[in-house]
Amino acid sequence: MSENEAAAADEAVGQDEKLLFGASDRVELISTIILSMAAIFTAWAAFQSAKWSGEQATNFSRAGATRTESTRFDTRAGQLAAIDVSVFAAFADAVNSDIRDGLIDAGPGVPFAAVEGTLSGFWFERVRDEFRPAFEAWLDVFFTDRANAPPTPFAMEEYVVADAIEADQLQQEADEFASAAGQANQNSDDYVLTVVAFALVLFFGGVSSKLTKQGNRYLTLVTAVVLFVGATWTVFSLPKILPF
Repeated sequence: MSENEAAAADEAVGQDEKLLFGASDRVELISTIILSMAAIFTAWAAFQSAKWSGEQATNFSRAGATRTESTRFDTRAGQLAAIDVSVFAAFADAVNSDIRDGLIDAGPGVPFAAVEGTLSGFWFERVRDEFRPAFEAWLDVFFTDRANAPPTPFAMEEYVVADAIEADQLQQEADEFASAAGQANQNSDDYVLTVVAFALVLFFGGVSSKLTKQGNRYLTLVTAVVLFVGATWTVFSLPKILPF
């Protein structure tokens, strides 16, 4: 081979090496950027997953405490309703007894009037204040228009047990806390999946700089970029708990 041919061959090899070196630099640069950002987003996703796990535990705890309080109010409401039923049953028996004894007037269309010293009067005074509006409204209807009166005062719109209403409200709050806990758990799981995706980004990004064949480098780098874009979009779309 002549000196000119040797010089031309060396120049061609040098150009190829220069081009290969330039492509390698680009792969290294992109890989470094991807790896750096993936490491940052991995830490952020792990932080968010931990925060949402804490939010889940807090909401489940609140749901349990609220349900316990709801049960307490519901139990007391049942006890008060049982007292109302007992007093009303005793009052009804007393009214029948007083009518038989001629102590009270209960003719058709005659409103009920409690008579002091009678058994019905005794039980009339024992009606709870919360029960009294429904009780007296029922008496007015029953003794003046018996055919259209509800069978008991408990069917009247006026009959309300505040503790039962409170129990229902607390149960709704408990359900909301439980739902929030479930959503927090889902958010935590979603962040864990992004951590896995970023781990794959780190893997493919790191491998891309170690391969010798240019085609394999581009393939692994493109895979890392695609995973990075998808995981980053997911991280930005998920709800966040700020650290301040």
